[in-house]
Order: sequence, then C-alpha cells, then structure tokens
Amino acid sequence: MIDGKSVLAVIPARGGSKGIKDKNIIDLCGKPLIAYSVIAGRESAYIDSVVVTTDSDRIAKAALEYGAEVPFKRPDELASDTAKSLDVILHAVRWLKERGRIYDIVVLLQPTQPLRTAADIDGALEKYMSEGMRPLISVTEAEESPVLMRTVNENGLLEKVLDMDCSLRRQDMRAYYIIDGSIYINAAAELDEDTNFGDNPVPYFMPRERSVDIDEYKDLEKAAEYLLRTSKEYDNILKEYKI
Repeated sequence: MIDGKSVLAVIPARGGSKGIKDKNIIDLCGKPLIAYSVIAGRESAYIDSVVVTTDSDRIAKAALEYGAEVPFKRPDELASDTAKSLDVILHAVRWLKERGRIYDIVVLLQPTQPLRTAADIDGALEKYMSEGMRPLISVTEAEESPVLMRTVNENGLLEKVLDMDCSLRRQDMRAYYIIDGSIYINAAAELDEDTNFGDNPVPYFMPRERSVDIDEYKDLEKAAEYLLRTSKEYDNILKEYKI
C-alpha cells in the first residue's frame, strides 16, 4: 500500500509473439523474460499483489515460479494479435473485483521491459501520489530530436515533422521524450473503455540505458549486455583479472 491506497500490478503476457518465438519466457541471463517484471513487482515496497494475465500454461508456470499470481486463464478473445492492453487490464481488474479483491491503484508492467526495477516502480508510485493521483507513464529522452526529422510528401519532397527552426545548436534544442513502456499507473476506479494508457500526462523519467523494449533479438542482446555489465558476477570477473 501507499498512503493507505492498495496497489495492484498487472503483467499482461500472451503466448503468441511474432518477432521472437515464446518471447515472454525466452531466457535472459538465466531467467525467463517475464521473471524480471514479476521480481520487480514483488520487490516493490508498495505493490500488494502481482497478477499475470496470460493464455499460456508455460508462461503461467514461469510466472508462478517467480512469485506472481495467475488466478485465471485469459479468455481467447483477449489473446489475439488485435486484443488491446486496455481490455486485458479491465478484464483482470473486474475479475478480481467480482471476487472481492478491490484495489485503488493499478500499475501496468509490460513483461518486455526487463530493466525496470522495483526502485523505478516505487519512485513512479511516489510521484503518482505527489501529483494527486493523476495518471502516470514512464518516458525516456529521445536520442534524436524531431526538429531534425523529415517526412516525404506526395511530391517526393521533404517536409518538417515540426515547424521549428532546425539551425539551433543541438544543446539549445528542447528535450523531447518517448514513451518507454515500462510503467503505467492509473486509479482503478477511473479505468474504463475510453482510457488510453499512452495519454497518461504525468511523466516518470527512465534512464535511456534501461529503457529497453524486447521486440527483436538485438533488444535481447542489449538487455543481456546491461545485465551482465551491472551484475556482481561481472564485477568480480573484472576484479579477478584486474580489468
């Protein structure tokens, strides 16, 4: 709980995946991918329950192994490529509510963001409360400014994405942020069919090096590199060989 408010974390993880087969349970430095989100949720100082919603028995088994709850199997109609995250979250919240489990706050943790930590979740929840429980979303600073980006019009000519002066020095350009998908926080009572998690207005800033969304194998390699580089085992290897 945080400030007397109960907190539910929901991790949506369906069995099908296009870019990487069995993505949500693929091995990442000795653990299935979903384990990182489960562990972060369970280690949070504020989250009361970590629930995984899935249509896959294999994902359910992995989630249970690392301490998540898997109280139901996701309906087939919510397990397709076209199923919306919102519908999946609403189903989970309503399923629990019908069984007397009512929460004040819902935290959406996507399983494809393994580098998000319990400290990130707690920091985001603290900011959410300090901002009067306005919907929150995690973001990271964009590597390239949209001021320098162009589209091609129907005449084959370049057009600015933003109607702004591009002659500014990079250090004088304002910062722009992209949604990194690690954390979304909303009041349970405010969730409905018109909710759009991507429109949550309050930002929680994630460092770029930990804003990794596993979509392709190169993303998996990037996450593995970070985990190995920051692990105690890696530090010990460096000390042993005096690197």
